[in-house]
Amino acid sequence: MGLAGEGSPVSGGGFSENGKFSYGYASSPGKRSSMEDFHETRVDGVDGETVGLFGVFDGHGGARAAEFVKQNLFTNLIKHPKFFSDTKSAIAETYTHTDSELLKADTSHHRDAGSTASTAILVGDRLVVANVGDSRAVICRGGDAIAVSRDHKPDQTDEKQRIEEAGGFVMWAGTWRVGGVLAVSRAFGDKLLKQYVVADPEIKEEVVDSSLEFLILASDGLWDVVTNEEAVGMVKPILDSEQAAKRLLAEASQRGSADNITCVVVRFMEQHNGLGRATNDQAS
Repeated sequence: MGLAGEGSPVSGGGFSENGKFSYGYASSPGKRSSMEDFHETRVDGVDGETVGLFGVFDGHGGARAAEFVKQNLFTNLIKHPKFFSDTKSAIAETYTHTDSELLKADTSHHRDAGSTASTAILVGDRLVVANVGDSRAVICRGGDAIAVSRDHKPDQTDEKQRIEEAGGFVMWAGTWRVGGVLAVSRAFGDKLLKQYVVADPEIKEEVVDSSLEFLILASDGLWDVVTNEEAVGMVKPILDSEQAAKRLLAEASQRGSADNITCVVVRFMEQHNGLGRATNDQAS
């Protein structure tokens, strides 16, 4: 796993034991001198079921908050009593709970640190995506690129209204910022802005069926320079998930992304032929 401050890209990947999906990640500080992106790719047995847990956490104000979320969010989630029975509630409650833990653990020295979280949980034939901040989840279904999360930016009408109703303000300072400071409207941490910058995730559930080809989770280091459609087009011909993630990373670097770049690709395997082969030869 890449640690903060490491200059070289890291990558890796694997398969689920049940043959239902493969995953890969690639992460690099890019042009930044420090690394504040973290990621998690876990395949866990929970009550005898194989569960996939994938996340991208983009820190700001230091790496501390992103590292905390990486270390605690999924561990807290799989312990939640409603993890299987009501996965969406379990995720929403775990996001809030983990944020509270982070704020308690934070000394004043780290009080401005915060983190996005874009996560995808694979349980049986359900893919549950949750998002806080401006990392993004995009799926390829039937050949089409579909965003399954929304970037939380302060100038979105509903986000701006929520912030102003809580007594905050949004202003332009190079980009739209909460309190003139923070360019995302939801995040973990950010103690000084907490009443405006919440860690309530927006959650979407997708059915894993033969039309669902793959998922991309990435920090804004990718999305600042690559569109959803372009990213899906790049990943589509590459069956190896780690190579696909590395391809996205290389493209973002080549296009001059100014940020840390982290990409996770999860490819769903076709079940009908019993061979667990990835299908990307479907007519689109």
